Amino acid sequence: MPKPPSARLAPIRQVLEVMSALRAPDGCPWDREQDHVSLRWHAVEEVYELLDAIEAGDDVEMVEELGDLLLQVVFHAQLARERGVFDFDAVCRRLVEKLVGRHPHVFGEVEVRDVDQVLANWERIKRDEKAGSVHERKSALDGIPRRLPGLMRAQKLVKKASKAGLPGGKAPRMSKKEVGQRLFEIAQWCQENGISAEAALGAEIRRRDTAWRRAESKGG
Repeated sequence: MPKPPSARLAPIRQVLEVMSALRAPDGCPWDREQDHVSLRWHAVEEVYELLDAIEAGDDVEMVEELGDLLLQVVFHAQLARERGVFDFDAVCRRLVEKLVGRHPHVFGEVEVRDVDQVLANWERIKRDEKAGSVHERKSALDGIPRRLPGLMRAQKLVKKASKAGLPGGKAPRMSKKEVGQRLFEIAQWCQENGISAEAALGAEIRRRDTAWRRAESKGG
């Protein structure tokens, strides 16, 4: 039977030992049957639970929910280690490499005027990092996660299109309250008419994305 990790180990090493024990042949049956695909939505759920704790200002819950989110990272790293492709240390090394590389104004000689320039440098460095790889972003619209909720995805698409100077037309002027009311009314109408609001918005996002990419390829 596996033993709890030594208290003399650094806390993160204790976490890694516990995860390894849970996946061992004499570990937990539930943990042993998981894979990357079966775990994918657990990470999403943990993020939302963390958001609840942050918005409630509950520090005790934040500690627990941050731990649950960390568990998802550790779990996937353990699965990858078992497959012989990478491990938790590789995840940490890549993170440090990325943070140092994308903050030349902190770890290098680059000077920045404001936050906008920091963000512009970040995007340029990210594009350079991915250039020539299978993850190269050939379009200004690339890089939006497909699984984002519809409204978040739509806003990110509009933001990228606007920054790229792609034509999008003028949105009607509304107050924050009016926007909320309009969105709720649309959701209500969809429910009453048997339409998935997410699916409908997803279809419009794909249509706009295709149109903007076509315009982009023609030079705007």
